[in-house]
Amino acid sequence: MTKTASETPRQIVSPGELRAVAADGTKLRYRLMEMGSEIDDVIALGRGDPDLKTPGHIVEAACRAIEDGRADLPAPAAGLKDLRDAVAHKLRTDNGIPVDGDGVLITSGSQEGLFLLIQGLIEPGDEIIVPDPRYTSYDQAIERAGGMMRLVPTHRQQDFDLFPEVVEEAITPRTRAVLLVTPNNPTAGIVSPANLKKIAELAIEHDLVLISDEIYERYVYPPGKHLSVGSLPGLFERTITLGGVSKTYAMTGWRVGYVASTPEFTDHLTGLKRTISGGTAAVSQYAALEALSGPQQCVDDFYATYSRRREVMMRGLRDLGFDFGEPLGAFYVFTDVSSVGLSALAFSYLLLKEAHVLIFPGTAFGERWSDWMRISLLQPVDVIEEGLDRIRGVLERHT
Repeated sequence: MTKTASETPRQIVSPGELRAVAADGTKLRYRLMEMGSEIDDVIALGRGDPDLKTPGHIVEAACRAIEDGRADLPAPAAGLKDLRDAVAHKLRTDNGIPVDGDGVLITSGSQEGLFLLIQGLIEPGDEIIVPDPRYTSYDQAIERAGGMMRLVPTHRQQDFDLFPEVVEEAITPRTRAVLLVTPNNPTAGIVSPANLKKIAELAIEHDLVLISDEIYERYVYPPGKHLSVGSLPGLFERTITLGGVSKTYAMTGWRVGYVASTPEFTDHLTGLKRTISGGTAAVSQYAALEALSGPQQCVDDFYATYSRRREVMMRGLRDLGFDFGEPLGAFYVFTDVSSVGLSALAFSYLLLKEAHVLIFPGTAFGERWSDWMRISLLQPVDVIEEGLDRIRGVLERHT
């Protein structure tokens, strides 16, 4: 039963409910989404799946593959050769990464890609340096491989950039790799090119692997600039690049990601994928091939849409008195809500149950972010404005 506006935060947010969903970040996100799905007029500003439609020419390519029978054939575990070559061409042309098709593995979404690369890279007891806050699927992947995370802080005052000094302080004899997520989820920060180059020098000096998660690379806003670390001299051989089509082309449900590295490491991961899941669905791969090789105007149009929403959201959050680092990439704003007087988890429950606005608390991305919330830009401008109005109403009633 939906709570009414007359109820107080203490009545709406019970300690038992909070304990039940706060066990870990991934469980918390999914529990809140389940709750939101039960509300008819919910405004979802939580999860990161694009609300825009997959462009028509991509859908048509998938339909052609179904009609002519190509989608009925099992795909190789490493992926269709044409798609692997297209990914390699994109990475060489757009990112400067010297990879060919033999160095590309097509995965069932970037989520599978990140899991496979962690399992294929580290041994029990190895450490990976991970920026905090972070997308907590890395937590589970590292734990299941027997590895350890060495969390390094990022800060609002620096727009959540990652600095080489904190990375260097975290290096131990057991360090195997450094995780770079740029643009970042949840902070929308980027690793600036200057800092990235210095971190790359540390990787060479200490013989470390760099995991570069670049799933949001096409959405970087001025003055931010994106640099692929695998393009730097001498870095390709020690870099694993993770990407996909889901965010760029609004294709989350198609489940196509990729891992790019040396052919030797890619072969190793292909063996794991063959055992775990086999080839990625052929129909989705043909759609991804069209996405990469077909018209790119849709990406420019998506970028313009997200840029407009970003401006509206930042202005609205400032009007509410919230503070945040400048979102230089992706489609999120990571904002400090400590002025509310509730934890972000309690505030997210209050917003969901009273205002029907779904937002993820910062503790879904790391236990120390109890005063923060990640707000996505994945609703039309008028819906974002309505969501901000609902948040304002809650603040007026309870603060």
